[in-house]
Amino acid sequence: MAFHVERESSLPPAEAWRRVTDWERHAAHVPLTTVVRDGDTGFTARTGVGPLSFADPMEIVRWEPPDAGGGPGRCRLEKRGAVVLGWAEIEVWPRDPGPGSRIVWREDLRVRGLPKAFGRPTAWAGRRVFGRALDALLAGDQP
Repeated sequence: MAFHVERESSLPPAEAWRRVTDWERHAAHVPLTTVVRDGDTGFTARTGVGPLSFADPMEIVRWEPPDAGGGPGRCRLEKRGAVVLGWAEIEVWPRDPGPGSRIVWREDLRVRGLPKAFGRPTAWAGRRVFGRALDALLAGDQP
C-alpha cells in the first residue's frame, strides 16, 4: 500500500539531497538493517537477524539531482526482491518561500504473501520508520 512522508528543512536542496540519497547512511536509522551498494545503479538493504533476515534489492531507475536553477531533485527506486516489492520516490524541492528545502518520500511497499488486509498497517509502519529515518538524515539542519 502506498504512503508518503514530507519534511521541511533549512538545508539547501543540494545538501538535503546528498543526505537523503546516502543509502548506506539509511541503515543507521532503520532497525536491524544494513545496506550494501550494488554498483552505480543499485543497492541491497538486508533486514533482520541471522536466518530471520531478508534482502531488499533496489534498482535506481531515475536519478535527477536538484539543479542550481531551482529545479527539484527526483529519484525513483524499484524494489526487486523476493520478499519486499514496490517502489520509492524521493523528491527534494527548494522551499518556497524562503531558504531551505521540502523533502517528499512516496513509497508503495508490499510484502509478498502478506494478505491485502495488512496493507494499512504496513503503510502506517512505513510512514513511521521512513519518517524517523528522514528526520535523522536531515538532523542538525546544518550542512
